Amino acid sequence: MLKSSIKAIQRLLIVIISICLLLLIIGFLFVSLSPQFGGNPSSEQKAEFEKLGHYSNGEFQNLIETNMDMDFGEAIKMLPEFFKNDPSRVPDFDIPIVKIDSVDLTLPNQTTRLIWFGHSAFLLQIDGKNILLDPMLGEVPAPHPLLGKKRFSKELPIEIEQLPSIDMILFSHDHYDHLDYGSVQKLMGKTHAYYVPLGLGSHLKAWGIHPEKIHEMDWWDELEVDGLKLAFTPSRHFSGRGLTNRFSTLWGSWVIHGESDRIYFSGDGGYGPHFKDIGDRFGPFDFAMMECGQYNERWKEIHMIPEETAQAGLDIQAKVIMPIHWGAFSLAMHSWTDPVLKAAEELKLPVYVPKIGSYINMDQNLETREEWWIKP
Repeated sequence: MLKSSIKAIQRLLIVIISICLLLLIIGFLFVSLSPQFGGNPSSEQKAEFEKLGHYSNGEFQNLIETNMDMDFGEAIKMLPEFFKNDPSRVPDFDIPIVKIDSVDLTLPNQTTRLIWFGHSAFLLQIDGKNILLDPMLGEVPAPHPLLGKKRFSKELPIEIEQLPSIDMILFSHDHYDHLDYGSVQKLMGKTHAYYVPLGLGSHLKAWGIHPEKIHEMDWWDELEVDGLKLAFTPSRHFSGRGLTNRFSTLWGSWVIHGESDRIYFSGDGGYGPHFKDIGDRFGPFDFAMMECGQYNERWKEIHMIPEETAQAGLDIQAKVIMPIHWGAFSLAMHSWTDPVLKAAEELKLPVYVPKIGSYINMDQNLETREEWWIKP
């Protein structure tokens, strides 16, 4: 009887070990073979990066000390909270989505305008150009659908295939909720140029984008494209898509200066003195899209809480700010409506919260006319 029990335990252990080994092999093959993970900067690029003041030991650095470490005990404590079935983290009704007519996007338009796709994705039409900002237009911000939660809304304001020709795409960094492999693939045939942080071009090249279309920029780099001025500015964040390439590409924010309108796009990042520097150098801004979502006290150095977003809006000298990095995915433990940014009211800073898909026209009074995030 004892011998048979021991043999049964041995067989069970063999099965468990075999399953674990199989999962490890599958995981290794997935990471090694899946195109989702992109590429890595070349050794020649890394040698050039080493000449920069914010790159050392093979990694890009933030301008000020930024602690992103969470000890094992703290991470274990957080797991039950993160996976808790909290209904407040997702909408319990269908979010209103304004549908866009593809023909309207191709008509001559003298007004600078944007369309929000939720989270941090935008179409900007300015000075006759079509510009996409962090166009994550997929369903799940993860390397595989099973590894993330789906988008809140069942549809987009307009499908990728219906978008007009895109003059340029600007990416802020390489995280999955900003740089999406599937969206890049669908947009490839209609996009003329890509403006990206240092190193991020390695992902695009691995996905089949011609190197001549890719323009990598460092913090504070400025250039002019057909009369439109672009500047890539700092943020306080990090990068990485795989298990071993954290900090391998740069991250940042964008300044877009047209004939009559100045736009700021924050990307992701924690609060810091760089916002005032950006405001002093490039402000004031007519409109600023400011990160305000997926935050937590445990990682506040790389994602702003609403009060900090409001202060950052003042620092960059924005006339109107719009909270972004919310409204599409649940990537933190707060309620999905928290980032509507009530704190800005205390600082007397105008805040605009449009419906997903509605036109954001720079020549109009940008006031929130409907609390669409409240269940009807």
